[in-house]
Order: sequence, then C-alpha cells, then structure tokens
Amino acid sequence: MPEKKKNAQKKPNFLTRWWRETIGELRRVTWPTPKEAWRLTKVVLVVMMLMSAILGLLDFSFTRLIAFILS
Repeated sequence: MPEKKKNAQKKPNFLTRWWRETIGELRRVTWPTPKEAWRLTKVVLVVMMLMSAILGLLDFSFTRLIAFILS
C-alpha cells in the first residue's frame, strides 16, 4: 500500500501536466517579428481579395450561363 501512495503523490493530474507541456512547447516556438507579422498579414489579405474576386467572377459567369441555358 505505501508504494501506491508514493506513486499517486508523484504523478501530477492531467490538467497540470497538460498546462506544463503546453507552456514548454510555446517557449520553443519561433515567433515572427512585428515586421514579419504585418508582411504576412498583408499577403493573406491580398490573396483573400484575389480569391474572392475570382470566385465572384466564376459565380456570376455560371449564374449567367445557367440562366441562358434554362431560358
């Protein structure tokens, strides 16, 4: 019985272990500089605008095509 109590005391609960492992992983992350973060944000916004324009154009074209076929 004494061995079980020792093992139970040494083993941290799930939440504590998860929190320590998460903090340890976050310390190893290579974070971007503010300049890099802004540059990447701008790239994402430009790609998003281009893709929305392409998808909007395709939607408009297919809508017109289907309307033409059905009329």
